[in-house]
Formats: sequence, structure tokens, C-alpha cells
Amino acid sequence: MKALSLAQPHAIIMVGIPGSGKTHFANKFSATFNAPFINLDTLIPLARNIEAAAQIAKSQLDELLKTKHSVLIEVNTATRQNRTELCKIVRDAGYVPLLVWVQTDNTTAKRRAMKKDVDFDEVTKKFSAPHEKEQPTVISGKHTYASQAKTVLQKLSAPRATHSEPSVLNQRTKRAGSITIQ
Repeated sequence: MKALSLAQPHAIIMVGIPGSGKTHFANKFSATFNAPFINLDTLIPLARNIEAAAQIAKSQLDELLKTKHSVLIEVNTATRQNRTELCKIVRDAGYVPLLVWVQTDNTTAKRRAMKKDVDFDEVTKKFSAPHEKEQPTVISGKHTYASQAKTVLQKLSAPRATHSEPSVLNQRTKRAGSITIQ
């Protein structure tokens, strides 16, 4: 496999309904590429309430963005307004936002979400699907991690019109089976 060395750091922003597979994908991708992963759900039990957990996540994000290394983010991205605000934050820090929309049928997602004690119907009602202008990368929450990662890596390695430089990615070959994202 080829190694990826991204010229600009990316903020991979997870989007989808509860139980779609966002956390599963982000955990595996984070482990594969040794990339930091900010997950609001892991902070909620540690904070006094969801607002405090969100403040902790924002503080973590602010610190990680200083490193200029790619990061995965799973916070409240249910609405277009929230996604737009998050994209502005990461762009202002010199990152390229990449929305990864994990799609799964409602029956499967609800079954998965029930294991996490989530009010699936309430949260799903508030979810607004990404608009085409947000340019989400869509992956299936029912596919294997390998096929999901392949889709995301193809998007990361493709030159994008929103970049200021014509050659956004610098690719070079390393030992077989290794991929790094910085």
C-alpha cells in the first residue's frame, strides 16, 4: 500500500444518525493511522453535563489543531449549522475539513443505538442530512472497515477544488502495508 503524507492537515468530521457506525469507523481509522480522535460521547460521563462535555471537547480540539496533524472529530454534527461552525473552526486553523457521512438503515441503526441507551427517535428527528454543498464523503455503516477506509483514503488523496494549492497531496511509496497521515 502507498503511504500518504498530506500537505495540509485534515479534520475528518463524522456525520450520521446514532448507531450508523460513526464511532466504529473513527476508532478503527484513528488506530490505523495513529490519529487523535475527539469523541463527545466519551467525555459526557466525565463531565457534569453535556454542555461541560462539549466545552471539554472544544478545548481538546483547540489544542489538537495547534499540532497541524490530521484529527478525527465526532461531536454534535446533527445540524448543518453545527457542521458549518465546526468547518469554519478547522479551516481557520489551517485544516481541510472532510465530512464522512456514515449511512445505515434506520432499523439497524436503532438496534445499535439502543445498546448505548440513546433516544434514537429524538436524536434522529433533529438530524439533517448533509447538503451536496457540504461535499460529504458517504460510506456505508454496514460495509467492512477496509472498504470504508478505502473510500475515505481515495477522497483524502484526490486533489480538491477548495484547496488553495494545485497539488494538495504529496504521495510517496513506503514499505508495503503502511499508511501515515499527518
